[in-house]
Amino acid sequence: MQATRIIAVRHGETAWNVDTRIQGHLDIALNDTGRWQARQVARALADEPLAAVYTSDLQRAHATAQAIAQASGAPLVAEPGLRERSFGELEGRTFAEIEAELPEQARRWRQRDPHFAPTGGETLVQLRERIAATTHRLAAQHTEQLIVLVAHGGVLDMLYRLATGLDLQAPRTWLVTNASINRLLWTPQGLTLVGWADTQHLDTGSRDETVT
Repeated sequence: MQATRIIAVRHGETAWNVDTRIQGHLDIALNDTGRWQARQVARALADEPLAAVYTSDLQRAHATAQAIAQASGAPLVAEPGLRERSFGELEGRTFAEIEAELPEQARRWRQRDPHFAPTGGETLVQLRERIAATTHRLAAQHTEQLIVLVAHGGVLDMLYRLATGLDLQAPRTWLVTNASINRLLWTPQGLTLVGWADTQHLDTGSRDETVT
């Protein structure tokens, strides 16, 4: 059977994560905690037999992926198809600001309307199609191998839904933690969930450590 093992990793923390500010396609850097998280997840994956590390081209994901690639020796490939959902005019605003300034868009976003696109952004249906197609294309190049996909909260959420068959409007009951390790199996028939939200590597280690 053709199969590819996938480790999906959300980028490390940014200041905008802390502020609950929507990043979308805006290119926000990791903060100090995020850089530490990137080092920790890189160490956790250093001995995995990685064939390649694919990453969103946004710097918060790319920096996280670069740490993993350096620790493992695997090639690093930027892949725009792994970008976060485009949130259009919602980008740069906090949740509270969206509720106050754009209440109708906030309502449809909260309700997870699959066909709602923030002005200038993507719908959930479009995001699902993009992530499914990108994952299929990358995984099909690495049958019988292990690859890493470094991406964003919305992308990881969609991978979980694709692997479990959950509807786009189903409330999220699973964690999508910064720098968590999430394992999936790809076959030509689709994705299967293997393990989710492993954060043991973030529970240990001094935050004063330097990159080794």
